[in-house]
Amino acid sequence: MAITPSVFLAFRPAWQKRLNQQITRCFSASAQQRVDFTHAVIGGGAVGLAIARQLTLSRPDTSTILIERHGAIGTETSSRNSEVIHAGLYYGHNTLKTDLCLAGKFKLYDLCDKQGIPYRRTKKWIIAQDEQQMSELEKVHKFASEVGYDQVPTKFLTRDQISEREPYVRAEAGVLESESTGIVDSHNFMQFLEADFLDNGGTDVLHTSVSRVERLPSGNYKIYTKTMDPLSTTGFTQPIEDEDAIEVETLINSAGLAAIPLSNSILPDHRQIKPYYAKGTYFSYASSHPKPKTLLYPAPVPGLGGLGTHLTLDMAGRVRFGPDVEWIDSPDAAGALSPNPNQLKEALDMIATYLPSVDRSAVDLDYCGIRPKLGKTSGTAGPTFADFYIKEEKDDGFPGFVNLLGIESPGLTSSLAIAEYVENLLYGSQTGQGRNVDVDEAKSRGRKGQKNFDFHH
Repeated sequence: MAITPSVFLAFRPAWQKRLNQQITRCFSASAQQRVDFTHAVIGGGAVGLAIARQLTLSRPDTSTILIERHGAIGTETSSRNSEVIHAGLYYGHNTLKTDLCLAGKFKLYDLCDKQGIPYRRTKKWIIAQDEQQMSELEKVHKFASEVGYDQVPTKFLTRDQISEREPYVRAEAGVLESESTGIVDSHNFMQFLEADFLDNGGTDVLHTSVSRVERLPSGNYKIYTKTMDPLSTTGFTQPIEDEDAIEVETLINSAGLAAIPLSNSILPDHRQIKPYYAKGTYFSYASSHPKPKTLLYPAPVPGLGGLGTHLTLDMAGRVRFGPDVEWIDSPDAAGALSPNPNQLKEALDMIATYLPSVDRSAVDLDYCGIRPKLGKTSGTAGPTFADFYIKEEKDDGFPGFVNLLGIESPGLTSSLAIAEYVENLLYGSQTGQGRNVDVDEAKSRGRKGQKNFDFHH
């Protein structure tokens, strides 16, 4: 069964044509599928795909397998988001989120240019309605200035600039513009990553869930898997084959929503953590008026689990709103991916603060995404902020096991830089093609941010 691109272009790039010729595979007990691999990447979202691709590109003498429980890549968090290329404004100094977002942003724009992946440099407005909100914008601008204009260009707009460019936007106190924010066709991006990974000798297996992992006396890892029924409505609980297993040298946990449960199944008791899940509902807009050309975000709210219900655009210029934040117990529960009608009024009230002429009757429930969280943490720097957790777990006796936990926003933007970061964790100074000074700096800074991570909650 061919994997069909979500967007057909009149003149498709060569990588997209190649992807259409790839065969969707499941694990089998054949001799070929049971050989050892150097690397196993668990999870075929944007980050897992980027890591798998990076390892095949820069380590041609190794072998890499990507294991994905769904029937196609990128069907969870990576395809249920705003598709925004983030500037790196909100995450504070000396954090992986900042350093990897900055490095990843430039890498993503460059890759899109080279490979014909659709994107737009839309820019973004962060909007303040009062003095308190304006003070939050000033903090963001101060941070951006400290990082450097060449890295995070921001500027305050005059009243004339606001009214001329977006006349229907309400901004009582002011607007801070982020000049390097944009949007990307995330599906085309992930399809490129998969095609490039496969073209360079990688192997992926779909409809395959990791049931358990065993650390062997040799130091290798034995991964036990079950093939999932492609016709199952859930895709999670309908194995159609007995448990199978492969042996690998290194294990990379990039399982997104399932990353913390997988980590808990491998690491000792003192390293067990509770997973948190933030459900975000997105809202469609059926009216052609007003129709901004810029992404619109309310001023950041300290302690909020996201960035507020903002206005984004898709590649066709259609307006959508979201996400909001709704904490749920499990991403697999019935209705977890169904929009909650109770969220609509609150979202409309938030939208009307910065777009008062919005046609409320044209806003409707659209789709949901779920973000893996390390706690009920803030989306911006502050006391409740949680950084990415990306670490080789050798301190607890698991060398070669790289954990990626809490990979939420800006994970899509950061994915290419995260891939290089993971390679450097595994190979250190043994440089491959992907080694990058910016990522090395992130690695050094990231240790500080993760040193005191509390696993007892």
